[in-house]
Amino acid sequence: MIKIHNTLSNKKEDFLPLNLPNVKMYVCGITPYDETHLGHGRAYVTFDVVRRWLVESGFKVTYVQNITDVDDKIIAKAGAGCQVSGIREVAEKYIQAYFEVMDQLNVQRADKYPKATEHIIEMIKWIESLVVGEFAYVVEGDVYFEVAKFKDYGKLSNRKLDDMKSGARVAVDERKKSPLDFALWKAAKEGEPSWDSPWGKGRPAWHIECSVMSTKYLGEQFDIHGGGLDLVFPHHENEIAQTEAKTHKPWVKYWLHNGFVNINKQKMSKSLGNFFTLKDIFKKFDPMVVRFFLLSTHYRSPINYSDQELDNAKEAYGKIMKFIADVDFIISKTTEHAPSVERKDMAEDFLPYEEKFKAQMDDDFNTAGAIAAIFELIRFCHKTIESGDREKECLTLMKEKVLGLCGVLGMRFDNSKIQTFDSCEIEELIADRETARKNKDFKKSDEIRDKLAKQGIIIEDTAQGTRWTHA
Repeated sequence: MIKIHNTLSNKKEDFLPLNLPNVKMYVCGITPYDETHLGHGRAYVTFDVVRRWLVESGFKVTYVQNITDVDDKIIAKAGAGCQVSGIREVAEKYIQAYFEVMDQLNVQRADKYPKATEHIIEMIKWIESLVVGEFAYVVEGDVYFEVAKFKDYGKLSNRKLDDMKSGARVAVDERKKSPLDFALWKAAKEGEPSWDSPWGKGRPAWHIECSVMSTKYLGEQFDIHGGGLDLVFPHHENEIAQTEAKTHKPWVKYWLHNGFVNINKQKMSKSLGNFFTLKDIFKKFDPMVVRFFLLSTHYRSPINYSDQELDNAKEAYGKIMKFIADVDFIISKTTEHAPSVERKDMAEDFLPYEEKFKAQMDDDFNTAGAIAAIFELIRFCHKTIESGDREKECLTLMKEKVLGLCGVLGMRFDNSKIQTFDSCEIEELIADRETARKNKDFKKSDEIRDKLAKQGIIIEDTAQGTRWTHA
């Protein structure tokens, strides 16, 4: 049984979707006004793994992730006097940049990426229903949700309305009934893109789009809503209010929130100016190392970014790559013969490690624990090999099991980066070194080793012969 930490109840709960075996899942997407940073990477790698594990566990997942393609920041990027076409041009540039880095991180595409600008009519109709139901009011072309009318406001963030009122600052906009009331529709400003509405020209505010697009594609009630911890309040709290006020139904069953990426104990974000783009990070570290780094900490815990932490992740990830290379090398040197044990019997030896992996993933998607289980499996495989069990059948199964568990976490391995056996020059140098060693010409042997090292090639002398890997 999968257990999920539900922000709504602030405890772990058994995962029981509304309509087995189907799971409907919505995650707040990007506002495409700049390059995608590591904080985004953490969120979307997290929910990529959530989806992968649910599918691995037999569920049929429908995954929707919105794109906020109309926003103050996009308008600012497009420049004064921009129209709808101007903000779309900016958004499309960064949407494509987002997909490029997500592909490099091996984040699977969502089933649907609805854009805010393509759902304006639905948003207007939604807001109209809230006005008619007296949950919203109109002031000079702006429309606000009246928080006091929704009795459950604060249930997600565990805040009481009275406490929020007493702690709120005096409203900048005195037209609002309460400083807690939030915008549903913004009246048009000169030089900004706008759409016609019953309240005059304007554009949707931030929160309304997620309610409209999630319910359009997933229904009035669905299983999982995800996002970063910073979205719990006010964004997700406001989503609940404006959705349940309209539908009069409990909206989302499970709320999942990933922790921050921190720099010197501060949240990484564009607004703080302390963010690192994934594009820049990929210039120094392989995307799969970055993915490994992000999964090495439980998704709800904060993760501290530094080059040293990435170097540590590179070293750990490299151990998995080296294991695969070791097994491939031994297989290449092993003579085929009938296996001494059945494949079924060999598979049973791996079960404890697979079960531990499953237990960790079932426990609120604990990828850190799952990775630890993979390394335990690798240590077991090394001991098996060292004991003399080098049958191809067994070696192949070892590799399959390790790659299979890594694959569940979305980690992929490029064989060209692990080892390249078709490089004649390197093989010739290794052969020359072997000859030098046999002739006890250790000076020449060391010179060849150093020459290979300068090319980024590490050689290792084993009982089966000399093998080499990329550094």
